[in-house]
Amino acid sequence: EKRGHMSITDAFNTSEQIIDPAAVARPIDGFPDTVLVTFSQKVLAAAAKRFKLTLLKEMHCCYTVPVYAFEYKGRKLGIYMTCLGGSAAAGLLEEIFAAGAKRALFFGSCGVLDRSISAGHFIVPTAAYRDEGTSYHYAPASDYIDIPTAAELSAAFDAISMPHVQGKTWTTDAIYRETRDGLAKRRAEGCITVEMECASLMAVGQFRKKAVYQFLYAEDCLDSVEWDPRIMGKQPATAYEGYLDVALECAIRVKG
Repeated sequence: EKRGHMSITDAFNTSEQIIDPAAVARPIDGFPDTVLVTFSQKVLAAAAKRFKLTLLKEMHCCYTVPVYAFEYKGRKLGIYMTCLGGSAAAGLLEEIFAAGAKRALFFGSCGVLDRSISAGHFIVPTAAYRDEGTSYHYAPASDYIDIPTAAELSAAFDAISMPHVQGKTWTTDAIYRETRDGLAKRRAEGCITVEMECASLMAVGQFRKKAVYQFLYAEDCLDSVEWDPRIMGKQPATAYEGYLDVALECAIRVKG
């Protein structure tokens, strides 16, 4: 007798969740509407050097994740450094929304699938290939998840005269199983970057009806005979200060 086997693509359903994020992260009065989310300790250090950061709450994801509030140009914003990987980053995002955030702006490095995209260049993803597991619990199965906030974020880049490109991204759980065949297929579909979180984060935002934005900055390159790390791990502190500046200017412009 054969039995049916459920795969990850069958995971989405609308039944009641067992653990509600609000049971872990209680609402906080005066929590910032907009929260910046970095993947880099150097970006967080740049923020601490520049602003007076006030601790709002602590989250836990293998290590303690402090969430801070600060003021920029008369606006109250939040900031924290999230964990790598779609599952962990999505779980922390759930808690931020439960605490009171209305929108989140993620920014971090990526690999490029097109060598013409120079190191350090900015990318605004327009759709994410779902080569991970988390998004399938938040949205019906599909190859890609669209990013409706991309247009508004791109407009913010234009408003500050910051050059950038738009294109699809490949979100994968397995950084050491990014294969040549996979690269060729994703490139043929229009993917220009690869990273680990975008599809998961967008799925959470759309499920919770909250605005999630993300921009990327190019580091390593997969579009070569051998993997090219380029500037990975070699950036000066001033580069991270620059990434923070872009995020700040975008954060005070997005309204989704």
